[in-house]
Order: sequence, then structure tokens, then C-alpha cells
Amino acid sequence: MMRPHKAYPVELAQFHSADYVEFLHRINPDTQHLFANELSKYNLGEDCPVFENLFEFCQIYAGGTIDAARRLNHQLCDIAINWAGGLHHAKKCEASGFCYINDLVLGILELLKYHSRVLYIDIDVHHGDGVEEAFYFTDRVMTVSFHKYGDLFFPGTGDVKEIGEREGKFYAINVPLKDGIDDGSFTRLFRTIISKVVEMYRPGVIVLQCGADSLAGDRLGCFNLSIDGHAECVRFVKKFNLPLLVTGGGGYTKENVARCWTVETGVLLDTELPNEIPDNEYIKYFSPDHLLRIPNGHMENLNTKSYLSTIKTQVLENLRFIQHAPGVQMQEVPPDFYIPDFDEDGQNPDERMNRHTQDKQIQRDDEYYEGDNDNDHDMDDA
Repeated sequence: MMRPHKAYPVELAQFHSADYVEFLHRINPDTQHLFANELSKYNLGEDCPVFENLFEFCQIYAGGTIDAARRLNHQLCDIAINWAGGLHHAKKCEASGFCYINDLVLGILELLKYHSRVLYIDIDVHHGDGVEEAFYFTDRVMTVSFHKYGDLFFPGTGDVKEIGEREGKFYAINVPLKDGIDDGSFTRLFRTIISKVVEMYRPGVIVLQCGADSLAGDRLGCFNLSIDGHAECVRFVKKFNLPLLVTGGGGYTKENVARCWTVETGVLLDTELPNEIPDNEYIKYFSPDHLLRIPNGHMENLNTKSYLSTIKTQVLENLRFIQHAPGVQMQEVPPDFYIPDFDEDGQNPDERMNRHTQDKQIQRDDEYYEGDNDNDHDMDDA
């Protein structure tokens, strides 16, 4: 476990427009009535409400995904998890679907500094439109989204015919599904498509968005997936033994979201968890059975075998057009960090520091430092 840094505005602006980041920084519930035009421009309002500490919220979850990517880049871990991340709808200049900053895009941009090709996989019930749009014209990122499509379901994109453009043509893969898909249908399709994608694309690293609104019983979702079915996708991706960044995403039946990501943390750690939830201060949320896993749903599965076969055939046919391991021109690796200057001597000792300022001065025991802050600098003398 590690506490990530809060992403700086300049880091957020690596993808988002500077004016949008600046507006998120200064808007708050008390002043939003003064900015009606800007709220409309940046799509803040009904689906993306302004709330207290909105910008800090964005900094925290985005910082988690950015730091996860950096740790993978420097081989400090094989798998990095940020369950607070996965806000895949946010666009360059606007919020969307309760996503304000697209941490996934920022994490992928970080990974691209060290990896020629990044594979992004999305199993949220909603189409990963923000991530797809960000990389729609490049072959360095392949986006693969399994999602509900049709019936005006949000965000309304994600047809199998949306495949990317220009250099990115055939590097966007969409698997549009209908209501009620079950574990067997979903996992068979997932394994077939992802196996072929990894074989053809040969990514150096994988980003997996595990939105839990694809579970049965979700308040906004419409699938029949059990937690074990959902987790099987995580288990399958892990078997490729590639560096893996895992995030959360949607999920609107909160007790099932907690169950799902707990089970999937166990999968990623090769740890089998008992089905009985131990006593804890939140146990009342898991009444009456206090069990970790939930069964399949009972909605009618509208995904016929012929429909799923057609989708699979179209996707595999498109994969035939991509080049094996697209070439990438070598260039200087951009720096990892942007750390604003911090003048400790210039601080007023009579002023109380906020938590964020204190956190920036913490030196973690499990990190590596150069110079006098190196915890291991005396080891050579031992």
C-alpha cells in the first residue's frame, strides 16, 4: 500500500485543456451560480455536479493512477491497483458521466514514455468513450471495450463499426452487448477476443478498467454477471504476465462494488478469500447473509448465439488488418515528475500547514531517494 501524490494541475493538463483544469480548480458549490456559461461549456451540472473539494477529489484519484503507471515503468511492481480510478468518460475539455479528469488517459500517457504499445481493456457496463476518443488516431494504444450498446444507453457510442481512424484505424475495438449477458457468454467472448488482441498487438503493458456496474443487480447496469464471472476477466488478463495497471470504474450498488473489488484484489494477489465476510464496522451493509459473492442475475439474456458470433467474427476480422507490433520512432523519454518548488525555509512557523502540504514533506520508508535522503546510503559500509 502506498499513498500517491495529489496530481498537480500541470500534470492534469498533459491531456486536459489548461482552461478546463483551471476552472475545475476554482469552481465550488457556493460560487457556481456565477458561472452559468462556463458550467454549460464544460458540461458540469446534472450528471457531473459541482461539490465541495471537487478538484482535490480529481487530484487524488488521478494521482493514484499516474503513480501506479510510474511504478510499473520503473519495475517497482508487476501489478498496480487504483480502485479509486477508472473514470473513463471525461474528455479533453469537458466532464461526462460523473467523470471530471480522465485518470486512465493520464496513466496511459505515462506508460507510453516507456512502452511502445499499451493495451486498454474496459469491462464497465458503459462504453469507455473518453479513453477511446483520446487515442482514436494512434496505433500506440489499442482500446478494447465490452459494454451495453443500444436503447439510448449512455453514452450512446461504442458500435462495433467504430474502429479508429488514420494511424489508429483498426486499433479501437468495441464489443457492443445487449441486456442480460451472463457469465458463460461474456467470459467466452472476452477470452477469445483478448487472446487474439494480445497475440496480434503484442502490448508491453495492459491497463484494465474493472467497472462494477456490469454486475447483476447494479442500479444502472443491465447485465447478469456474477462477481466470479467479472473476476474471471481479471484472472485471465493476469495470466499474460505483462505489467498490469488495474482501476475501478462505475458501480451503483455500493455493497456489491466493495464485494467485487475485494474478490478481484484477491485474484491479483493469488489469494483465495473465504465467502463469509468477517465482522467489521460496515457489516450491516452486507445483510442478511454476510457473504462475499453474489449469484448471477435473472434477466433475460437478449444476446443470442448468432448475435455474439456475428460480433466476434467482425472483431476478429478487423484484427487481421493490424500490423504485427507497430513500429514506434525512438525518442527521448520525457521526465516523470513535475514537483513545484517547495521553500521550507520560507514558511511561516506560526501558520498551520494543511494536510496536503504536510504530505509533501513525508519521506516514505519504502521509497528510494538520492543523496542524504537515501535510506540505504550506509549499506555499502556494512
